[in-house]
Amino acid sequence: MKNIHGLLLVSCSALALAGCGPSDIAGPGTGGDVIINNPAPTPTPSPTPTPGAGLVEAASSCPTIAASNQLTDNGILSGPTGTYRVCTLPKLIDRSTSLPKITGLVYQMNGRVDVGCDGGFAAPTTAAPVATSTVGCPTSNLTADTNVTLTIAPGAILIGAPGASWLAVNRGNKINAAGTATSPIIFTSRDNVTGQVSETSQGHWGGVVLMGRAAVTDCTAGTVASGNCERQTEGSTDPARFGGADSAYNAGTMKYVQFRYSGFILSANIELQSLTGEGIGSGTTLDHIMSYNSSDDGSEWFGGSPNMKYYISVGADDDSLDVDTGAQMNVQYALLIQRSGQGDALMEIDSNGNEADTPRTKLAVANFTALQPQTSSNNEGNDLASILLRGNSDTTWVNGLIITPNNECLRMNGSGGTPATLKTFSVALQCNAAKFLGSGSYTADQVSTMFGSGANTTSTFTSTLASLFINGANETGRTATDPKATSAFFDTTTYVGAVKDSADTWYAGWTCNSATANFGSGNSGACTSLPTT
Repeated sequence: MKNIHGLLLVSCSALALAGCGPSDIAGPGTGGDVIINNPAPTPTPSPTPTPGAGLVEAASSCPTIAASNQLTDNGILSGPTGTYRVCTLPKLIDRSTSLPKITGLVYQMNGRVDVGCDGGFAAPTTAAPVATSTVGCPTSNLTADTNVTLTIAPGAILIGAPGASWLAVNRGNKINAAGTATSPIIFTSRDNVTGQVSETSQGHWGGVVLMGRAAVTDCTAGTVASGNCERQTEGSTDPARFGGADSAYNAGTMKYVQFRYSGFILSANIELQSLTGEGIGSGTTLDHIMSYNSSDDGSEWFGGSPNMKYYISVGADDDSLDVDTGAQMNVQYALLIQRSGQGDALMEIDSNGNEADTPRTKLAVANFTALQPQTSSNNEGNDLASILLRGNSDTTWVNGLIITPNNECLRMNGSGGTPATLKTFSVALQCNAAKFLGSGSYTADQVSTMFGSGANTTSTFTSTLASLFINGANETGRTATDPKATSAFFDTTTYVGAVKDSADTWYAGWTCNSATANFGSGNSGACTSLPTT
């Protein structure tokens, strides 16, 4: 991803020359050299902004952490919100470690950062921690857990150095990233600190990957039949394995977390996304997660049994929500919003082509609002429709709104002995005239019939959403279905969509604003900037 930075062209007359500072830039195309004779003495330029009202001042030093290898002080970055000390994380966090919130300090990932070492397919019989300071993670193949937990304080800011920088939480270890509604944890790029991002920036760094021991399919090691199926993180050059037989596996907690400008390419056609769950189980806590401008998916889930509430994806350049390789996932309260003319599917649910593998990929989504802008057409990319359901996947929608007026809403691809299936309850679509697409063994008419067989569904809806995503009169008039009939994880709700009305403000405070989606005042501000408190 290349950032294009504009030049500030300043023209100063001789009469006003005293007002020209040393940072003034004369642009090309003037027809000849431009000579400016500055008055003496010429002020000495300051390398960083002078701290003042509203600006952050860099912290004096990096804190001491519990890991064997300490943070590296990489000096100071300056940007439009002030100055920040850059404290780079070690490549391996080998002890349970806390990263405190310190004003004027950012924690940097430079390349891959491992939280603990991989404890293998099955949990050890003892919970005793393994001394890992001399273990060469990640290439080592351990047989016991290292039991490392990385705790990140509310309000902390973590940045990825440009390129393939990502956080790998290995099996047998945890993350505890618990922000708050007023003090979210922010994962972002270095360019976000220096002010070199725009509404179209993306793909500056990798993302966060949680690896666990729940079941997966499409094995890269072992087989589904023998019960020892494992996969390797896509694009990782060193082992980053996941998979097992623990559906309740606990990879830790992530709540009130923002991800910005993620999605760096690890290898050909393989990118990380903001948040990747790999074989994580129902013991993992995931709620209030926001992805902004990922160059790949907002989040992708490979196998496992994850549950998530209050999920926002804005501006994903591939899919807003991608679920595959045997994942058994429940999501409630989801806002999926793509940029005008950008992105692929709002949801993609499939099996990656291994139709005979079990468990079948299974996704249930309740109370969601999925949007592709009315100002764009052909917004759905390679998936050909705003939602793609492929073979060996089973999808249930409850209380949903899919608003994509210029695109087909739903494509289903039938393959394998039991093709993809869909159940709908209280779902409304606003699409173009085609609405449905079929491929493989499905025709468009069969897809239409499958969608329409659910209770309280319609494909002829007209949206009256306010402020982009808040229910209006037509949404309020829809009959809802109790999601608990689908999953005990779901809350009982009496409305369709993600946001009931103007009094329903679960998205407020911990999000950031952009031209694509504005979540109101009182949050962390513009996604192109950083909070100053």
